[in-house]
Amino acid sequence: MERVRSCLIQALAAVLVLFAVAFLLAPQLFEILVEPLRSRLQPGQSLIGTGVAEVFFVEIKVAFLVALLAGSPVVFYQVWRLAAPLFGADGRTAWLVGFVGAATLFFLSGSFFCYRTVLPLAFLYFLDQYGAIGVQPEIRVAEYFSFFSRIVMAFGITFQLPVFTFFLARTGVWNHQFLLHHFRYALLVMFVLAAVLTPPDVVSQILLAGPLIGLYLLSIGIAYVFGRKPPE
Repeated sequence: MERVRSCLIQALAAVLVLFAVAFLLAPQLFEILVEPLRSRLQPGQSLIGTGVAEVFFVEIKVAFLVALLAGSPVVFYQVWRLAAPLFGADGRTAWLVGFVGAATLFFLSGSFFCYRTVLPLAFLYFLDQYGAIGVQPEIRVAEYFSFFSRIVMAFGITFQLPVFTFFLARTGVWNHQFLLHHFRYALLVMFVLAAVLTPPDVVSQILLAGPLIGLYLLSIGIAYVFGRKPPE
């Protein structure tokens, strides 16, 4: 229990320090995070605020999201401290570096893929739907950022599948044959997961389910290469 408390405190402390820095830069950071939507807005379309303190709370959320992204190596290091004894890998520096590096890489890659590729396509589709019914969109900044942070975090977390697979394969919990055999069920789970993690529209769900399928296939390869070999 003491180990859990220590890991949580250190992860939280790192995120809070980064939050303080990010909050000072919140207006500039928001300009970056709003770009996927703003680049798709047509003349006459705009972002609006409808509450007195709405922008203040959006800036807090912006700073917290950026702090989580920037502090992800520290968070994953604390996760490793908790998980390593379960895998008998406590004290293995190579495994520590590999886990923190891979988890951070996949988390940030998933988030960036969402920011750069998925969201611009999704917003283009959403704005076209307004035009199809003759409605001029005025998007609230709070609603935009709630949508943005939810889907970015969903991509970052689900991109951890290869890392998760590596450790389960190394411990013999499953192997590539198990993953291949259960592919049809995994496909169903991925589409259900995409429906739960993304807003209720087909485009966002497909844009998440597609990469998940690719990551599952990558995980099969990882399990094949790094999985525990059966005794001869």
